Amino acid sequence: MAKDKIAYVCENCGQESARYLGKCPNCGQWNTFKEIRIAGTTPSASGTAKSAAAAVNSARKNKPMKLRDISSDDKQRIDMHDEELNRVLGGGLVPGSITLLGGEPGIGKSTLSMQTILQMPEKKVLYVSGEESPQQLKMRAMRLSGENIETLDHIMILCETSLETIFSNIEETQPQLVVIDSIQTLATETVDSSAGSLSQVRECAASLLRFAKTSGVPVLLIGHINKEGTLAGPKILEHIVDTVIQFEGDQQHMYRILRGIKNRFGSTSELGIYQMQPDGLRQVSNPSELLLTHQDEALSGIAISSTIEGVRPFLVETQALVSTSVYGTAQRSATGFDQRRLNMLLAVLERRVGVKLVQKDVFLNIAGGLRVTDLGIDLSVAAAIVSSLYDMPLPKGWSLTGEVGLSGEVRPVGHIDQRIAEAQKLGMTDIIIPAAHMKELGTKKRKINIHPVSRVNEAMRLLLG
Repeated sequence: MAKDKIAYVCENCGQESARYLGKCPNCGQWNTFKEIRIAGTTPSASGTAKSAAAAVNSARKNKPMKLRDISSDDKQRIDMHDEELNRVLGGGLVPGSITLLGGEPGIGKSTLSMQTILQMPEKKVLYVSGEESPQQLKMRAMRLSGENIETLDHIMILCETSLETIFSNIEETQPQLVVIDSIQTLATETVDSSAGSLSQVRECAASLLRFAKTSGVPVLLIGHINKEGTLAGPKILEHIVDTVIQFEGDQQHMYRILRGIKNRFGSTSELGIYQMQPDGLRQVSNPSELLLTHQDEALSGIAISSTIEGVRPFLVETQALVSTSVYGTAQRSATGFDQRRLNMLLAVLERRVGVKLVQKDVFLNIAGGLRVTDLGIDLSVAAAIVSSLYDMPLPKGWSLTGEVGLSGEVRPVGHIDQRIAEAQKLGMTDIIIPAAHMKELGTKKRKINIHPVSRVNEAMRLLLG
């Protein structure tokens, strides 16, 4: 029997090396290479001959094809009976795909998975759990299902951690969907290491990928993320799977965000919003109403932005607090917004608008625990900061959208019609937009007043006089 091979893999980016390296040449991180052991085998002579024959036959079957001769028919996606999940997946689950659902412990990954398969009576589902007992899973199903689960016979529960045993049960039951909770608990006999190690996670995920591609049965993997935001073999798993979706949110808040990180079958800019309730996760079809706090009293430091994620517009509340610094260096803190972009906006306000913020602490928060990446929120962030600095509330019923450039100009953003329509639907009376959009908007009458601006100081004069 041949000796086991030793390889080194960076747990941060998945870079492989034949020897240990202190610094990863791909991601630049130090001391991230971990040793993995790959089992080696010495086939017999007959086994070698059979392998050679199989290779020849495989070579005969797999021939190059002309691009024009390849069928372009899209496979029928599987409806998950969850509009938010379907949106993030790109329209549903693709047959033969392997999807990774990641998130911090206790965020609701298992709840989302169980709740979804309970709504799919037309599919035969095998739910594999390496962490909970069958009784625990039934208790969760009874809590999530509003009907008597005794009438549901499409879900099979398997509490197992051995990959070989799982494949044996899959072959026997022939499911149409496989859920693995979680990938860190699985172990295969071909790898001599404990479950959850880098080599075990990689080998188990690769085996499940081969099963999904050859059988056409989709596989949903659940992966844990610790408090530092890292997962066992994070980039290795991302390279192997077809789709990576992240379940985000603060356990102290009721909202959960489902965000696409990687998707070979759709866009990665979509997101789904859920509200955690005692009986499970409720889909939030109109997040704008929940992300806005309706205050009777006008408060400074609050601005409403019309943002968009993917093709989904919604209004979000931007909160800012500016106070005099009591330390030598002013503090800058952002929750739900890019810290570096906040520093850039502060520099623009200092230089182009004349707002003195050098000795001021600035704290920024996106209400509802949402993390916004849309650049159209720049203008509302700037308005909230100036409003808090001078302790002057912004006019009620006003919203903003626009990207801020380094010279203080307000740059155009995408999907301006959807942004205006969303603000109008939520009862906004006025909206400030980049002046460059006025040509494309035309002369169509709207119930909302549109104020075009070309520079940041123009927007501040409109809001604060």
